[in-house]
Amino acid sequence: MYNWSVDLNKMGRNSKDATIWRLEQTINFGLNGKKLNKFLTKRYWKNLRLDPARRKFLKFLLWTKKS
Repeated sequence: MYNWSVDLNKMGRNSKDATIWRLEQTINFGLNGKKLNKFLTKRYWKNLRLDPARRKFLKFLLWTKKS
């Protein structure tokens, strides 16, 4: 992920806001060969501002029961 508009040092690299920002960026703009952290995605699901189609697809993947 390459984004020059945000200084994570000012935000606090391990803060809640930085984690939410990083999740939003990776989901909306590409994972860049990395895996998405399922635990963090579920934890901050209500706080994530996502593209509606991506949100619907991720919701299907994360909460659909496998039979």
